[in-house]
Amino acid sequence: MKHVIRKRCAQKITTFYRNVSKKYKHTYSQKLMEKNVHDAYDSMFQIERTLLRREPTISQWAGYHMANTDKWYFAYTIDGDTITVVDARHAQNMRE
Repeated sequence: MKHVIRKRCAQKITTFYRNVSKKYKHTYSQKLMEKNVHDAYDSMFQIERTLLRREPTISQWAGYHMANTDKWYFAYTIDGDTITVVDARHAQNMRE
């Protein structure tokens, strides 16, 4: 399967961890931030492999498929053999 990650999705992940680093600037290192961003990206490539398809739990994602890890939720579409990840939200922000 081919994966396409939309710019909006990538920005949400980066922005989330950048905000964490600002809030916890004395304890959250640049190296840990990079690892967390990398792990979030890696998890997107597990969609439809180990991350199973679910019905969206928020109305903004109606019409998309949803998959989640313990930390991130992803909205995506499938067109043939291409998975397009269109949005991402951290688990603590999964509300309307």
